[in-house]
Amino acid sequence: MHADIVFTNGEVITVDQDSSIMEAVAIKDHTIIGVGQKEEVSGFIGENTKVIDLEGKSLLPGFIDPHLHLTIYGTNLLGINCASLKIDSLEMLYEEMKTRAEHTTEGEWIRVTGFNENAVRQKRFPTIQELDAISTEHPIVIIRVCNHTSIANSKALELAGFTKESDNPAGGEIERDSNGELTGKMIENAHMQLFTIADYSAEEIEKGLKLASQIFVESGITSLHDAGSYGWGPDILKMMKKSIDSGDVKNRVYALIGSLTDSESFVRHMIDEGVVTGDGDEWFKIGPAKLFTDGSSTGPTLATREPYNSDPKDTGILYYDQERMNEVLGEAHSKGYQITAHAQGDRAIEMVLNCIEEALEKHPRIDHRHRIEHGGIASIDLQERMKELGVVVIPNPAFMYVNGDAYLEYYGDRVNVMYPANDYLEKGIPFAFASDTPVVDHNPLLGIHAAVNRKTVSGHDVGICQRVSVLDAIKAYTYMGAYASFDEKQKGSIGVGKLADLVVLDQSILSVGSESIKDVTVELTMIDGRIEYEKQASYQK
Repeated sequence: MHADIVFTNGEVITVDQDSSIMEAVAIKDHTIIGVGQKEEVSGFIGENTKVIDLEGKSLLPGFIDPHLHLTIYGTNLLGINCASLKIDSLEMLYEEMKTRAEHTTEGEWIRVTGFNENAVRQKRFPTIQELDAISTEHPIVIIRVCNHTSIANSKALELAGFTKESDNPAGGEIERDSNGELTGKMIENAHMQLFTIADYSAEEIEKGLKLASQIFVESGITSLHDAGSYGWGPDILKMMKKSIDSGDVKNRVYALIGSLTDSESFVRHMIDEGVVTGDGDEWFKIGPAKLFTDGSSTGPTLATREPYNSDPKDTGILYYDQERMNEVLGEAHSKGYQITAHAQGDRAIEMVLNCIEEALEKHPRIDHRHRIEHGGIASIDLQERMKELGVVVIPNPAFMYVNGDAYLEYYGDRVNVMYPANDYLEKGIPFAFASDTPVVDHNPLLGIHAAVNRKTVSGHDVGICQRVSVLDAIKAYTYMGAYASFDEKQKGSIGVGKLADLVVLDQSILSVGSESIKDVTVELTMIDGRIEYEKQASYQK
C-alpha cells in the first residue's frame, strides 16, 4: 500500500508507551499506516506520494487542549480585546471605547475583554462614572481576563435589572461603595448573570467560532474540549455542530455540558433529553457534565481552607454547597455521565472529591474518568484522594508563567502544590494540560514551556519542585488529553491505525534549550490526513 503523504527525516515524538522517537510517518486517507525509521517507512512511497522532508524538525501528535472556551475566545475577537491591542493604560482603553461607541448604533453593546487591572498603569478597575462619561446610550461591559469579574456602566446595569437594592446572588457579589451605591463591579455569579444579558447573537457566535478555530489550527490544536460559553445553554452545542459540519470549525470538539451562567439548568436539560457522555462521533462528542464550584485564582476568589496570604479575612467564594453539588452531579453520574467541576482552591477541590466519592458509593462504575478542571491548590491529602478515586485532573501550567507573581503574593508557599504536575506523575494521577484560553494564551508550547521551567514571566521561581520533562509535558498536551475524553485508542499518539492528526514544529523541541521552548512555533498542522495549515509551502517531494 502506498501512502498519500510520508513525513521523513524527522524527530517523530510518538508519545507511545515506550516514549519512542522515530524518523518517519506514512499517512493514507485519514489514518497513520506506518511509523518507524526512514528506511522502514520508505516502502510506503509511491509515484503519487507527497514526501515531506522534516530536516530534523519535530513531528508530534496534534495538540489536544482539554479545557478552553471556544465560543468565548471567538467572540472576544469581535470586540475590544485588551490583550491583542496591548492596552497599558485606562486612557488608551477609553479612547478605544469612545471610537467604538462613535461607530456603534445607539443602544448596542460595547464589549471589552481581556482586561487586567495589573496590566494598566493605574493598577485599578475603571469606575462606573468613567464608563458613563464614555456613553450612557450604549450599555458597556468590561470583562476581566479571568472571565469571573466585570465592570459595567449604568445602562448595562439597568438592562440587567441590577439596582442598589438588589440582593447579591448566591456565589456572587454586586459591589457597592461605602454609601451603598453601585460601583459597576460585578463579581463571580453576579458577573455571570450580567453577561447573560450582554451575550452575542447567533451570527456573531458563528463568526467567532470560525475565527477561533483557524487560530487554534495554526497553533497545532487539532482537538479541544470546549469548557462552556456564557448563557447559551444547549443551543451552543447545535451551533458548534453546525460549524463543524460546514467546515468553519476544523478542530475535533469534546463538549463539556455546562455554561458560565447556569450550568445546573444546562446539565438538567441534557439529562432530560437522554444525551450522555460519549454520544457523537470523532468530530463532535458530548463530554462531562460540569458545574462551577469556586472562583478565579487571580481574582482572587478561589475557595481555600486557610485564608489568603494577601488577606487574612478572605477565603474566596463558593457557588454551591456540598448537598446541592452532590445532588446535581450525582444524578448526572447515575445517568452515565462523566462528571467534572471547575475547582481552583483546596476547599473547592475537596468538595468535588466528596461529590465524586459519594456518587461512586451510590452507583459504582469502573473507568469513569471523572475530572477536576484546574485543580489549582491541590494539597497532598487531596492528591491522595484523587489517586484513590481515579480522578483525571486538568491543570493549567501557563497560569504559573503568567500569574505566578500574583500567586506568590496571594498564596505564599501554597504555590508548591499549585497545578502540581510532578506530584501527579510520581503518584500516578492522570492529568492533561490545558490553557483555559482566553484566560491565558492558547499556545500549547507556552504551556509546555511553563511546565518544564516553572518560572513566572518576570523570571521568579514558582513551585519549581513541580517541574516536569519536555516529553512528559508533551504527553500531557497530547495523549492525556485524549485519555480525558476516552479517545486514547484513536488519537493522542503516533501509531499505526490512529487518526492522522499531526503537528510539525519549526525545530527540534528536544534540542532547544528549556528557556526557549515558548519561542518554538508550529510549521504545519494536519487534521484527519489533510494539511490544514502550513506556514511555508516549501516542502519538496
